[in-house]
Amino acid sequence: MKLHSGVLISTNIEETVGLLESKRTTERLVKILKEDAFLVEDAKLVIEKAYMASEETTVIIMAAKSFAPVVQNKLLKVIEEPPLNVELILITQSKATILDTIRSRMPITVLSQETQEEPLGLEVKQLSLSSVYEFTQTHKRTNAKEMRAIIEKIAKEAMYSKQFNLDEKTLTLFSDCYVALDMGSPPQFVLNALLLKLLARKKR
Repeated sequence: MKLHSGVLISTNIEETVGLLESKRTTERLVKILKEDAFLVEDAKLVIEKAYMASEETTVIIMAAKSFAPVVQNKLLKVIEEPPLNVELILITQSKATILDTIRSRMPITVLSQETQEEPLGLEVKQLSLSSVYEFTQTHKRTNAKEMRAIIEKIAKEAMYSKQFNLDEKTLTLFSDCYVALDMGSPPQFVLNALLLKLLARKKR
């Protein structure tokens, strides 16, 4: 792990920030860490810090469970054309929530994942109205934390299956789900809405 611009996917954000701090030599570290979602005002602060002139290398670490599409788009210009001597490191828990525009400009490194994943219990590539109904019924009492993990698995399977028209707008569905869960939306409602929208994008 180096103090270079990139996206780090980690299930333990605090530990990852600590590892980055241990790599520091002469660099100036600027940390903007959020417990849950990274906000637009946080993105504005990143941009402000990035354009503060400095002869030494400045490493800006942005860390949060989720980065909404509007936040990623706000950061896009500074990521595309970072000022001289500025490195930008984004740390979050889910690769599925990173927009294609960010992926194409920053290398993504997956640092840690669940070693033993429970089977999803849904054939995403064979998605149908009946399977959507059955799956949502089995998750009537699933809490928001568990639902985040389920949505991440659905995102992975949808991408790997190549059975869906996953344009940028569709990919934002997954990050929107995390935001909705963080805002307190009922997990079953979020799951049902995601699967129905995904079903509509299934290749015929």
